[in-house]
Amino acid sequence: MPRLLLTGANGFVGKILTGRLQQAGYEVVALGGTVSPVLGSADDYLSCDIRDAQALAQAVATARPTHVIHLAAISHVPTSFKDPLLTWQTNVIGSMNLLEAIKQQAPEAFTLFPSSSEVYGAAFKSGIAVTEDNLPAPLNPYAASKVAAEYAFREYFRQGLDGVIARPFNHIGAQQSADFVTASFARQIALIEDGQQAPVLKVGNLEAIRDFLDVQDVCDAYIELLKLKGSPDHPVCLNIASGQSRKIRDVLDLLLSQSSAQIIVEQDPDRLRPSDIPIAAGNSTLLKQTTGWQPAITLETTLSQLLHYWRAQVKTAN
Repeated sequence: MPRLLLTGANGFVGKILTGRLQQAGYEVVALGGTVSPVLGSADDYLSCDIRDAQALAQAVATARPTHVIHLAAISHVPTSFKDPLLTWQTNVIGSMNLLEAIKQQAPEAFTLFPSSSEVYGAAFKSGIAVTEDNLPAPLNPYAASKVAAEYAFREYFRQGLDGVIARPFNHIGAQQSADFVTASFARQIALIEDGQQAPVLKVGNLEAIRDFLDVQDVCDAYIELLKLKGSPDHPVCLNIASGQSRKIRDVLDLLLSQSSAQIIVEQDPDRLRPSDIPIAAGNSTLLKQTTGWQPAITLETTLSQLLHYWRAQVKTAN
């Protein structure tokens, strides 16, 4: 049975991906940080700070992986502005530590590095769906750190490690932190319905257009990409996108349509990002040609599940 080391296993995607990987036949070793214990249903658990090169090398040696997915990161853009040093230390040095550990302890392992569509940054301003040929032009510390980490992975791939870089677009779903836009909307609606928040929903820029994916579809794409292990001349970098960008205002309207509460929408200046771009559209033709993957879950279904999740969370908290 293939044995997969999953960093960032405590995160939104990591917790969901663990189960999906097991269903696909992988033995999952979940690696979490030192602050809180790894939760979930993995086959084995390890803890270390990925900024600690020695501890991470020991973790990789213990895991003996045939595959690695490196999710661990500071992934919240506002946090990257507030604490850029932590962001770079985690996302770049942490990635370098992992690559060196794989090179020394598990050189035959296939490594998937989920980067981010955020790396395209200013390239989105053309208004055309970006492909992997568009050069990165990051507009925030998080995106810049992901570009730097990508180059580290490319260098180790050039030296002989096998792996691939993915650039997923905005993935959403139940269990995502309310720090992110759709989860914030759903949580506020649930609080308003339960009488715990005044009937005013605070929002940022509703005119921005984004490509939203269900987290389950993104997990499917990751599992398909793992199958490239040992394939000659496979692409190094692939977008994961739905190809159907939606205005955030329309996404909010879909959520509001699922509630009977009378809700006023009000812009909150604190929720406006300094480098917001009008349109982020992605082209995932290369991924579809390479793996056959395509998204299967509609946005309406995702939002319904998201709102149901937050209603349950609000009730449980009472």
